[in-house]
Formats: sequence, C-alpha cells, structure tokens
Amino acid sequence: METGSLRGRTIVVGVTGGIAAYKAAALVSRLTQRGADVRVIMTESATRFVAPLTFQALSRNPVHTDIFDERDPAVISHIDLADRADLFIVAPATANIIAKMAHGLADDMLSTTLLATTAPILVAPAMNVHMYAHPAVQANLRLLAERGVRFAEPGTGPLACGYVGKGRMAEPEEILAAAEALLAEKGAGGAKGPLAGRRVVVTAGGTIERIDPVRYITNDSSGKMGIAIAEASRDLGAEVTLVAARVSVPLPGGVEIVRVESAEEMLHAVMERFEGADIVVKAAAVADYRPAVRHAAKVKKKEDRLTIELERTPDILAEAGRRKTRQFLIGFAAETEDLEANAMDKLRRKNCDLVVANDVTEPGAGFNTDTNSVIVFDAGGRAAEWTLLTKREIGLRLMRLAAERLAAREGNPG
Repeated sequence: METGSLRGRTIVVGVTGGIAAYKAAALVSRLTQRGADVRVIMTESATRFVAPLTFQALSRNPVHTDIFDERDPAVISHIDLADRADLFIVAPATANIIAKMAHGLADDMLSTTLLATTAPILVAPAMNVHMYAHPAVQANLRLLAERGVRFAEPGTGPLACGYVGKGRMAEPEEILAAAEALLAEKGAGGAKGPLAGRRVVVTAGGTIERIDPVRYITNDSSGKMGIAIAEASRDLGAEVTLVAARVSVPLPGGVEIVRVESAEEMLHAVMERFEGADIVVKAAAVADYRPAVRHAAKVKKKEDRLTIELERTPDILAEAGRRKTRQFLIGFAAETEDLEANAMDKLRRKNCDLVVANDVTEPGAGFNTDTNSVIVFDAGGRAAEWTLLTKREIGLRLMRLAAERLAAREGNPG
C-alpha cells in the first residue's frame, strides 16, 4: 500500500515491556504516516522502556496505560478501543502477554482490551531465544494461531540479552506490511478480499476404509493443512465447503462442513459440488486401496494369519481433472523421494493447475505438525517455495496465489 492507504482505519497498538519497545515507536510513526488513526495502549512495564509521551507525540492521540483512568464519562475506555479497532497489533509481544491472550487473562488495560475486541489481531513476538522455543510459549502461539491470530514472525540474530538466535521482534517495515496485507484481506468500507464471490471446495483429513465394523485402514493425516486452507479461503472472502474425513483438530467456523468417511463418500461429496466450484483443493490424504470385501460383522480371530485382499479406491483428483472445465484445480503430493519428478507427473496426469508437494520425512513438514515446507508446481515447473512456515501461513499464501492465477486466467489480473 502507498502513503495514505490506511486513511480511515483505526489501529490499536499494544506495547509491552520488552527492550524492543523502541521499535514500536517507529511502527506507530509509520502507521500514522500511512493515514491510520493510531491508539496506543502500554503496559506498566512498557513505560519503563519508552515514555508514554513518545507515543502520544507520534500518534497524536492520548496513550492508555491504566484501566481505571477513564477520561470520557460517556464511554468505557477499553470497550470503546476494542470496538473502534479495525486492527489490533501487539508489538513487542512478550511471553507474558502471549500467555495472557492464550488463556483469556485480563488484568490490565491491554489484556482486557484484547479480550474485548473482535478485530483481527497481529502479534509480533519478541523475547530470548530459549523463551521463544519453550514448549509453553510454542503451545500458546499454536493456540492463538488456531483462533485466527496472525503473527509477524521474529527474526534471527543478536538479542539484547547477548544470545544469538530467533526472538528479535520483526522490523517495523515488516509489521507494517503484514498489517496492510491483513487489512486488505479483511476488506474496508465494504471492500472484499481477493476470493470474494468465489466458491471453494477443500478436502481434508485421512479417509477410512472399513474392514469390518470395528477395524479399518487409514493414514497419519491430521487434516491440519486442509483445514488451514479452508480457513484461509474463508478469510480471503470465499464461500467455502470443507469435505472432511478423519481429522485430529477442531473444524473451523464460517464454512460449510461435509463429514465423510471413505474415499467413495469423499468422491461423491466433491463431485456433487464440483460444477459450482471456482477452486477445488484436494488436500485430503485419500487411501489408495480398500478391502475388496467389507464384513458386516466383526472378523473373529481364528487363524495365525489373516489375508485381506485390497482393491483400488476411486481417484478423486483424477476424476476432478477429467471433469474440469473452468475450475482451478489444486492437488497435493506427499512424497518421500523424487519430489519434483513425482509432483510434475501428478500435475500432468491429473490435469491440475497447481500441485503442492512436500517431503513428509523432513522435520516439521510431515503429518500432524503445525508447520510445513512445500514447493508449488505449475505447468512450467516451480512456481513457489515456502520453507517451514505455519500451515495457516502456507494456506494463505497458496490461496492468494490461486486467486491471482484464476483472475489472470479470466483476464482480470487486477
């Protein structure tokens, strides 16, 4: 966005007690220069690092530090700020405020306002490398991400404590860019996201192929990647249908949920909605084989060995590729070797527009993780590569790319 592009937006900036508080002053200055109405809330600890007068001068608004300091009898300050906000930024975000946000604590002006707001929230963590890596902090970050909180990821380098590692607050320019992107996604003044008016169908989870009423064949898929894509599509303005098989995480709100069990059921659910879809993302891990015979009653233990004959399940992605007319089709390829060759082969054979490939043996990039590392392929080869990002961030980047490609194909690149 250019200068003045945030005009008419109210952005609340929460500043907590870390040495990176001085960077928040630069952030407030840049937001104000972009035309935003910036309201600053400081914790008591933050005032030990930077004086409130600094932020008052930069924002040209009073700075809030005390929940009991009610200056306007017509409103309750923390509720008024929470309601006004088009975006809420916490920078720097210490381990303490992250824990408060994750667990719903409200014991000061900032944490209380955060609990009351319905605005999108952007968090810029800043702390010692070992604090950032601590399981409790990482669990809190994951919990916030599941609730839709977005992050300006900390950088790696020398820290104020003398350590070198991940924990430096993102630079003001990076936070500004993330804020502008998030506001653009949410739309302003009736504006809509890049997928507004689009219908997106996403599959997620691992299918189940029954042997008998109590036993089945499945895989390690958690459904996290497909769910992240469904959430991203929703946040970018699309009307979303999520066809979900077995998943290990909560299903999102704001989308149509269709529960299925087997590959056959998933095929029917997708094909029933295929004609009306603009984008179809086949992120589910569908079983390639199923028992040729499904027993109506539990198979009793009799012999030392049991042989089960398997047959191929329907190929949902291939069927979608055959039926495709105007739909933008995205497939996934979970590989353990020859990633590029296998992904390009899948893209061509199944008539996909994009194939998202990952090496599931790579740490942090396989099933059941909250992160992923992927390479996106199109007909020309590598289209994008995203290394060890949260699945939510990968979902957003993928669906932005799909929106751009679809718009360009329809002759509307803007």
